[in-house]
Amino acid sequence: MPTELEELVEFLHHGNTQIRQIACEHLVGHSSDPAIFKRPQLVPVQDLKLLVRDYPPIAKNVLTILINISGDAEILDNLATDDAFIETLLKKITDPKETNANEVAMLLANLAKSDAMEKVITLKRSQPDKSVSTSLYALDQLFDLFVKGADGSLNKHADFDYLAYLLADMSKHKAGRDHFLSKREYDGVVPISKLTVFTEHASHVRRRGVAHTIKNVAFEVDRHPLLMAEDTETVDGTPGVNVLPYILLPLAGSEEFAEEESANMLPDLQLLPPDKARESDNDILVTHLETLLLLSTTRAGRDKLRAVQVYPLVRETHLHVEDEGVREACDRLVQILMRDEEEGREREGEEGDDEKTIEEIF
Repeated sequence: MPTELEELVEFLHHGNTQIRQIACEHLVGHSSDPAIFKRPQLVPVQDLKLLVRDYPPIAKNVLTILINISGDAEILDNLATDDAFIETLLKKITDPKETNANEVAMLLANLAKSDAMEKVITLKRSQPDKSVSTSLYALDQLFDLFVKGADGSLNKHADFDYLAYLLADMSKHKAGRDHFLSKREYDGVVPISKLTVFTEHASHVRRRGVAHTIKNVAFEVDRHPLLMAEDTETVDGTPGVNVLPYILLPLAGSEEFAEEESANMLPDLQLLPPDKARESDNDILVTHLETLLLLSTTRAGRDKLRAVQVYPLVRETHLHVEDEGVREACDRLVQILMRDEEEGREREGEEGDDEKTIEEIF
């Protein structure tokens, strides 16, 4: 004899709208248990995927359920490998009038944990409303949603913050990092340069996702010159990303520096207001410090970080943040930056010590 919950699950494909809505409303509260939706043979999950296109109140509850149960490996695989379902989500999120766009963003962020979602990087689809994007590529469209849609400026129902986590997961793939670091034909912009301004955004989700995305692209050592070049410079014909100010500003507090130190800092780091607050999330601070470690992989990178006085900023972060993880990351970076390059070469017994591997840095 079926339980009450099993009966509710069966109502997901009922022909009566009110019955479907009542079933979804009740099932939201039980969506912490994915097993309820896996029997028989994931049929309830199939029902939920169809109901994403139902009336907005039903779709909202369905999306919430899918967000909650997508942590289950079997369900995640079912959702992420369903190309038609992914297209449904993309169509909804790129609609400027979609009332459940934030829920779709959260679900896409969860699905991005699956390697199957790497397909989004090269996926071509129909062009959405021109206010969203003029690109035919899904990842470009999601980028533009994230950038243009901050604070409800594109869709009054959404801020698209959770796309930050999707972008971070896409940047874990080599194809994603190449995409983020290559000038796009449709707008002539290097995608990662669109994200840097969000390292000090009010949204914690944005700051965290963007910090991890920047760190991930920094694993491409041969693109460090592009990342560190100012936006008035070009590297092989591509405008510089000028990433350093956006990594360093979150590390900075209201401390005053010696005149010699301050004078050589990047312009954005000079004369900060007395109420300048350092990033409050220690994990984000560690992420930025690890990005700086990655940028110190080459001699040119280390010299650049020394020239713009990264050490004093890291020193003050170490002094003012009482967190073991932050202080350990500071110590590792200081050891790299304060090391005498000539002594390092002599100790290694080699002609040069310009390049370091990622493994050596970490």
